[in-house]
Amino acid sequence: MPLYENRINALNTIEIDQNLLKEVQVGNQSVAKTLVDKIIENKATKIAIEGWYGVDFKKIFNLIKEEAEKHNLTVTGKSSAGLYKSSEEIAQYSAKYLTDDPSFGWVNSDGHLRDLLNPKALQELRDLKSESDLLVVYGPGVAVEELSDLYDLVIYADYTMQPMLWQMWDGELIPFGSDEPDKNYFWKQYYYNDFYLLYRQKQYAYTKTDFYIDAVVPEELKLMSFKAYEAMIDEMVKYPIKQVKIMQPGPWGAYRYRDLWDIKGLECNAWNELAGIELSILIDIGLEKPINILTQNIMQRPLELVGEYVHKTFPELFPLQVWLDDGYFPEPVPWERSSMPIHNHPSTQYVQRHFNEPLGRYETYYIVESYKGSSTWMGYKEDADLEEWERLCRDSDNLKVIPNWEDFIKRWDTNVGDLFLIPPGTTHGHGGNQMILEMDTGPSIAGTEYSFFTYDFARNTWDDNTKTMTAKQMKMHLEHSFDNQKWIREGRVRSHHRPRPITQAGDGKYRYDQYETIDEMPFHIERIFMEEEAPGDTQGKFMQIVTLTEGERVTIVSKRDPRLRTTIDRLQACVIPASFGEHTYYNESGRHAMVVILRLKKG
Repeated sequence: MPLYENRINALNTIEIDQNLLKEVQVGNQSVAKTLVDKIIENKATKIAIEGWYGVDFKKIFNLIKEEAEKHNLTVTGKSSAGLYKSSEEIAQYSAKYLTDDPSFGWVNSDGHLRDLLNPKALQELRDLKSESDLLVVYGPGVAVEELSDLYDLVIYADYTMQPMLWQMWDGELIPFGSDEPDKNYFWKQYYYNDFYLLYRQKQYAYTKTDFYIDAVVPEELKLMSFKAYEAMIDEMVKYPIKQVKIMQPGPWGAYRYRDLWDIKGLECNAWNELAGIELSILIDIGLEKPINILTQNIMQRPLELVGEYVHKTFPELFPLQVWLDDGYFPEPVPWERSSMPIHNHPSTQYVQRHFNEPLGRYETYYIVESYKGSSTWMGYKEDADLEEWERLCRDSDNLKVIPNWEDFIKRWDTNVGDLFLIPPGTTHGHGGNQMILEMDTGPSIAGTEYSFFTYDFARNTWDDNTKTMTAKQMKMHLEHSFDNQKWIREGRVRSHHRPRPITQAGDGKYRYDQYETIDEMPFHIERIFMEEEAPGDTQGKFMQIVTLTEGERVTIVSKRDPRLRTTIDRLQACVIPASFGEHTYYNESGRHAMVVILRLKKG
């Protein structure tokens, strides 16, 4: 699945101690020189380069080797690939988590990377008498607990999700136990097993790490002492946090984005993620280049970021996400072109039972822009024969058209400010001719998507190589879709799922609204209208995701410490940490502005 990063106004500028800033290096030669100087200073003979999938470990090793040889040091490198069990044993271990479900798996909630390592190979490494001055062991798993006392220096090399996914989709990702890419590596292997092994190994390795490397751009490494890295994370969670947005083409991809952003190579836009766990973060700490980290890294400070309730109830989970769904077409198109697939989402009980995930997918649609024919599909018509609908969907399996599909699914006219509450099991879909702010719970620590597709109009989908709608039809999830189905009809949608905004506070110059809700929904949708400024508050316990839907620019400033601030553009979001407390929104545009806020009900 192709995706494009949008880094416009994504930089987070923070301050760290100037003495720690001196412990940060940018550029491959500076990185190599600093590491070798430290190796010589510590008289190190064995070092580990631990890290995430996607890192070019061999390149980092070669940089260290070349620099060390300038000092007449002999260097031997050893890849972690030789430490693993056989590929057959790894496949056998992973099978439990891949399952026979064609679309989803079972989260490996308690495994560790050492489960895949060969005890004999670990002992051989411990017993190895290297004839070189320096032994460099590199790759995922080299700094497991069983080897923790082996090294004089431990380096963690990190990589963000998007470029790693590009490697995976292009058949270039090097998996556990190999030095070569696996062209057949399957996404389920990562999202249900490998991610969790990497994540837990990172958590352990961090307790031993001396240096951190941002290895996202292999030609432009950034190195910092782990003390400087920790100070950076400590400081980052004090600020509102902007993330690097991602944009993805798809079968309902539309074109409003062309008026808003210049994204090279993107020819239509279906999804646009504004905030969520799978995005990366760019941090300016006062160097010529920013540091690029995974959002999972700031989850090292859960109490500050998500608050005590989330930390205790859903450990390690970043529970909310925000998407912007394009829907503008310069010329009229049929519903079968402008609409998302007809689909639904699972409850917490469903994902726990079927996928071992912690939280269900609870969703809302907030209409940001509407154009002629703006539409949302939601619920079944009162007279729809639901047994017939299921029969038609199963018979089609999205391979043949259901000519009368509109006889079953209710279409709603929409306008700006409309909100749709979409609890699990509710049949729905973006109908097009509108732009939607989609605000949801995030069910997965890894960022796994849980949408159960029922019918996608038997259309071809997007081929990003040819930039045409000529790829195979999307696969459906019919068993899950109908197993999860609540069969909600239009009357229920009208009475319970289309809430009104209720004013909570205001003085004419600002207004704070909270939308009506229903018990099934675990979060509130709020919005703040302002002429010049307006107050906000996380109450020390509610992480919020704030999106500017009207106006040009808004600056968010802490009342406790005005140094802590950020500025977002229209249709950009930021994460306000639970610990941020009272703050002020300042409208920078000279005309009215409005932010829409997503937060959990419990904190």
